Amino acid sequence: MAPSPVSSNPIMRNVLIWSAVVCGVVLVGAAVIGQLAAGTDGLLSGVLGSVIGFLFPALTAASILFANRWFGTPNYPVVFFGIFMGVFLVKILAFIIALNLVFGIDWVVRGVLYGALVVTAVASLVVDVAVIARMRIPSVSDVALPGDDEQGEDRGERAADR
Repeated sequence: MAPSPVSSNPIMRNVLIWSAVVCGVVLVGAAVIGQLAAGTDGLLSGVLGSVIGFLFPALTAASILFANRWFGTPNYPVVFFGIFMGVFLVKILAFIIALNLVFGIDWVVRGVLYGALVVTAVASLVVDVAVIARMRIPSVSDVALPGDDEQGEDRGERAADR
């Protein structure tokens, strides 16, 4: 019997979809505000900040979706933890390196870039809360209790015996 799908998969897919939509809106807003504030350099800084701000939360959801492919295997908890924490550590290092590299570029307007990062982070949190609040998932959705299959068969046999 194939394992049942993990209940977090629809949530993570919705988080990725809605995060992309909201971050696209933030990207357009940051580009317009950056253009008005500092010209082309501000526009590019706003776009760059929005893209960086989207990538990091998206990697979290993507790593959970990827790790859930091992659901139902004996090593699932180890694989899930390894993938999730590995991506988390790589994200922290990549974020520090990316900001150091980006702030070294001459055309980057730091205020616009920082503003786009903050707005994108807040938008990502709002999307996460909204998606989770709207999803309806039972408390014990991924659990198969002993005798679940037997009870259905017993009921059918009892009805036939009557």
